[in-house]
Amino acid sequence: MKPAPFVYHAPTSLGAALMLKAEHGDEAKFLAGGQSLIPAMNFRIANPALLVDVNKLAALDYIHVVAGELRIGALTRVQRLEHDPLVRAHWPLLPETVPHIAHPQIRNRSTVGGSLAHADPAAELPVILTALGGRLRLQSSTGERWVGADDFFVSLFTTAIATDEMLVEVAIPAAPARTGTAFMEVARRHGDYAMLGVAVVVTLDAAGACSAARLIFLNAGDRPMNAQRAAAALLGQLPGSAAIEAAASSATEELEPMGSVHATPAYQRHLARVLARRALRLAVQRAN
Repeated sequence: MKPAPFVYHAPTSLGAALMLKAEHGDEAKFLAGGQSLIPAMNFRIANPALLVDVNKLAALDYIHVVAGELRIGALTRVQRLEHDPLVRAHWPLLPETVPHIAHPQIRNRSTVGGSLAHADPAAELPVILTALGGRLRLQSSTGERWVGADDFFVSLFTTAIATDEMLVEVAIPAAPARTGTAFMEVARRHGDYAMLGVAVVVTLDAAGACSAARLIFLNAGDRPMNAQRAAAALLGQLPGSAAIEAAASSATEELEPMGSVHATPAYQRHLARVLARRALRLAVQRAN
């Protein structure tokens, strides 16, 4: 298949890219890694009249820390999150998750901003960013704003990005002391879309009781699914086997799995319970 005709621009400044988006609105699409957009264009699922190639905006490719917060430029390639020493030392959930994302060739090309803006509910990065309480900086030709991950992912392939905005940066706060994280998913083959997955973040107080928890599921609804009631049930509890089992079972009631040719909704709920139990145990162990 070949894409429908389109106009191509490769601006060398962020301002020029944003001016093109402001002028053309939904008719313009940003091209970063192209791992999702180009196949969609080839199948004519996406038909932008204008393609704005932002790969020359080198200023959006970075990983650094500002006031204790991890900052990731939108054009940072996904593979860097696995090997960057700063990320590995202080935000271990990211390098733990990245090897589950497709294959090395795709991770070397795909960008952090592109994956998040695509908002695929079966993708790993939206789930991880939500679990870690991340924020996203959206910029237009007239200004910028920050949006929390909980509010950014609206529904299937839909985000809070306005028609004249571009996602330019991601911020992830540092975790409190005694915080453990874990990510698990099940796919038929390595690199395939997961039938279901979960990211868990658990913080323990000095007595070993749970003071904060988040359970975020992928491919369990039309966006990263936050099992808030299950997480709330852990608060104040010593996270032993009984508390973890109760939280894992409760989480399945908060999900909206759509099923696929590989897994029925019932099987996805089963996976959710099993993976949540295992991930919670591992996160608690790491927090201790």
